[in-house]
Amino acid sequence: MKTLNQVNLEQNEWSHWHDRAFQAKKLLQPRNFTIPPILKNNTAKTPVVLEIGAGKGKHALSYAKAHLNEHIIAIERTRNKFDAFLKLAQEQNLLNLTPVHADAIPWIVHATAASSITAIYILYPNPEPHNPNQQWLNMPFFEFLLSRLIEGGKIIIASNIETYMDNAERQAREIWQLPTERTQVAANSQRTHFEAKYLARKQTCWQLTMQKPKGYITRFDNWSHQTV
Repeated sequence: MKTLNQVNLEQNEWSHWHDRAFQAKKLLQPRNFTIPPILKNNTAKTPVVLEIGAGKGKHALSYAKAHLNEHIIAIERTRNKFDAFLKLAQEQNLLNLTPVHADAIPWIVHATAASSITAIYILYPNPEPHNPNQQWLNMPFFEFLLSRLIEGGKIIIASNIETYMDNAERQAREIWQLPTERTQVAANSQRTHFEAKYLARKQTCWQLTMQKPKGYITRFDNWSHQTV
C-alpha cells in the first residue's frame, strides 16, 4: 500500500503529510504595513534572513554585524521590546538590518514571496505547554513558512525545553519530511538574552536545524499576497 506522502508526490501536490491547509487569504495586512525595499527589489540577490520573535534585538544586531553580505529582517510583536530593539538599531545604523514591529504570521504572508528567504531563525519561542497547536511545527502555517524558503534554505529553532525540542524534531522528520539536525548549543553562546540566561544557569539548550530539500513542494509555491 502506498503511503499518503507517496500519493501526494505522484499527484504533484506537496512533500509532507499535513492535511490541513493554512488559510493565508483570510489574514489582513498588519497595521501600518509596508514591504521593506530588500523584498521589493532584490536585484543584487542579497541573501535575506528572517528572525521571528526578535525580542530586544540581541541576535539580529550581532547577526547583521557578522554577515554584512546578507540582510536580516527581525520581527517583534511586543511594543516595549521592539522599542528597545529599534533604539539600538538606529544607534548602530546597520544598513543590512530591518526591524519590524508586527505579528509575524500576517506580516510574512503579505510581505514575502515564495522562495525568497535564505534562513529563518526562531530562537526560544513560547513553548505553549497548554496549547500545543500553537507550537510552530504543529501549525499549518509552517507549510507557508517553508514555501518562502529557497531550496536548501534553513529554519533554525532553539529552546531550553527538551520536550518542546523532542516534539519539534519528530514533527520535522515525520510530518514535514525535512532533513533535520539537532545539536546542543555551546555553553558560551549568547545569541539572545534568554539563551545567555539559561546557559548561565547551567541549563542545556538545543538547536534544531531543518533544511528545505531540492524539489520540495508546498501548496503555496505559486501563491502571492498580490493574488488575494
